[in-house]
Amino acid sequence: MTRLYSTCLLLLAGLSLMAPLASAQAADCTTKIGAVLPTSVDWGRPIAATAQFAVELYNESGGVKGCDVEMVLRDTQTDPKIGVDAAKALVDLDKVPVLIGAVSSGVSMPILTSVTAPSGVMQMSCCSSSTAFTDVAREGKTKGLWFRTFATTRNQAAIAAKLIKDRGYKSVGIFYKNDDWGQDIGKLVAADLETLGIEVTTSAAINDAQPSYRAEVTSMLKTGPEAIYLALYPTEGIALVREWLSLGGTQEFVAANSLKSDEFRDGVGMQYLEKLIGHDSAPPRTDSATTFVDMYKAKFSAEPNGPGLPNSFDAVMISLLAMDAAAELEGATIAASVPRVTDPDGTPIFPDVAGLKQARELLAAGENISYQGATGAVVFDANGDVSAPAVAWTFSETGVEEAAYYPLADVDAFIGTLANQ
Repeated sequence: MTRLYSTCLLLLAGLSLMAPLASAQAADCTTKIGAVLPTSVDWGRPIAATAQFAVELYNESGGVKGCDVEMVLRDTQTDPKIGVDAAKALVDLDKVPVLIGAVSSGVSMPILTSVTAPSGVMQMSCCSSSTAFTDVAREGKTKGLWFRTFATTRNQAAIAAKLIKDRGYKSVGIFYKNDDWGQDIGKLVAADLETLGIEVTTSAAINDAQPSYRAEVTSMLKTGPEAIYLALYPTEGIALVREWLSLGGTQEFVAANSLKSDEFRDGVGMQYLEKLIGHDSAPPRTDSATTFVDMYKAKFSAEPNGPGLPNSFDAVMISLLAMDAAAELEGATIAASVPRVTDPDGTPIFPDVAGLKQARELLAAGENISYQGATGAVVFDANGDVSAPAVAWTFSETGVEEAAYYPLADVDAFIGTLANQ
């Protein structure tokens, strides 16, 4: 992944240099979209680079309504205030009708409620999973402007509980990030484990940038859990796990997808993570998902192993297709056009250059298409949510390896058993 990060840094640094070249290939006009992504952290840069890759492909196919697309990218630093300020600048100054992002739910939510929804801008997140967005959408507060290509924490929590159950743990302690996402998944995992008859010894909220997590670790150790569930990001995850291990804590870890990174593995040490198993949403086993992997490898000379990469690609592609389908480039009109490009009864389209050209022709003729991308055939429900298969993963010396794959039907069936008890 080091090579991937270097590639991503070069790609991000060269966005302004690449724009003239792309413009020369399309009409002499530019359409802007905004992106608020955490480019100041290692795991965030590949997400942004993948989004830019989607933009490049779209421009190569002819751009939106014949105009080159420019993705104006701003760094959130995973901070809600910085994220909101970045989004305001993109909406108020750059006048973008579409905003890609953010990643963490704790950043996406204030952007949605204080910037995009009030301003009538469509927001498409690759990676925010909190069920709080579903509640806000049901209340009508998103105004139909919110979509996400990442499955909700309801799906993720269920798979976490399944992994814990399958490993035979009788008691588990939970460390969760103290933000919207962490609180949500921590609560859901605890409830699912209770349903399965597994004791949660205690749950502990973890804040960013604490000088030490000794108090939280010591308190957790006193409860004697057989295993620990970690719903954290790499920075605080590394610090906490180091402290946990230094005080003699177990090496039986179950981790959320947020720790699926070389940064976390290398920061803790592979020798301490041999028993760790993680969960994540997964692309389906489809030709479109396989083709995305091939395209990604050709572009970056690396596997798309980081969190949120296929979701980032699809978030951008669906947004741009909806812009092409819309009668005018206004947020509400673009959002209303999303069903036209994700119609299960539409013509299947894969977003390579040839497929995008075909999609534009079909949309211009008044027909609908069924987007088949990196995460398969994307279909949003009334709240802008998607469901997805899941995967269990482990760390290896060279990266991440798949331990098990759970088709969507199996995920939904397991959630059903939790709901019925």
